[in-house]
Order: sequence, then structure tokens, then C-alpha cells
Amino acid sequence: MIDSRRAATVVLLLATVANGLQAGTYYIFACGVMPGLELGDDRTFVAAMQQFNVSFINPWFLATFLGAPLLALIAVVTHRRTRPALWAWVTAGFLLAMATVVITSVVHFPLNEALTAAGPPDRAPNLHAVREATASTWSGWNTVRAVTSTAALAALSCALLISSGQDRSESRR
Repeated sequence: MIDSRRAATVVLLLATVANGLQAGTYYIFACGVMPGLELGDDRTFVAAMQQFNVSFINPWFLATFLGAPLLALIAVVTHRRTRPALWAWVTAGFLLAMATVVITSVVHFPLNEALTAAGPPDRAPNLHAVREATASTWSGWNTVRAVTSTAALAALSCALLISSGQDRSESRR
């Protein structure tokens, strides 16, 4: 049977991995995808963004998008009881993961809807206006999202490192 401290550590590890996957997603968009799309024409930008919006509606992405803050919240609850010394790091990780979800919900979802509303790029009347209305805000807030998700990963990783050190020192006693 698994003890409550070990279960809490497993949840913390899963929260860390989920947040790492989210951080990687936003990082690659900030460093590669969006700068690459900025070099293309309006049609390419709108078409690519529309396809990204469709492709991200899948169980794997949704599991980490929703799982990152949910697992971090569960880690907050379990560490409050089992390891209060880690609680601040885990709580910081949760709050940062939630900030990432809030940014996505408040900024990116409406921008993604505006991109979809433009219609098929081959028939959209003014792709330049659509791009101008979405691109810089989408990219700028994605960079913020990359920072919040990376900071969540760092906070949860700190908790794991401290946990590992505590486990080693306790096993030597």
C-alpha cells in the first residue's frame, strides 16, 4: 500500500510533468512558430492559426492543459497535510499554472474565435485586418503564458528537489 507522502510525491511529479509539457508548448510557439508565421503572408498566418486551433482540440493537449493546474491543486492539498515545508513552492506552482489557464481563456480563446470567424482563408475578404487584429496580441500574451508556465514548472521542480532531499535525509536516520 502506498503511503500518503509517497502519493503526494507522485501527484507532485505528475503536476510537474504536465506543467512542463505546457511550458514546452508555449515556449516553442514563442520561439519558433510565431516568429516563423510572422515572416509569412496574411493568408499563411490565418490559415496556420486556424489549423492550430483545430489541432489543439485533442485529448492529449486537453489532458495537460486542464491537468497541469488540476494536478498542481491536488498537490497543494496533499502537501498541506503531508509536507508543509513544500507547500509554498507547490502553491506557487498551482497559482502560476492557473495564471496560464486564465491567460489562455481570457486572451487566446477570443482571439482564436476571431481567427475562426474570418472564414476560409481563400474566401476571407480582409485577411490583413484579421492578422492585424490578432497577431501581436496573440504572440505577446503567448510569451507571458510561456513565462507563467515555465515559472510553474520551476516552482514545482523546486518542490520535488526539496522533497527528494528530505527523503534522503530521513532515510539516513
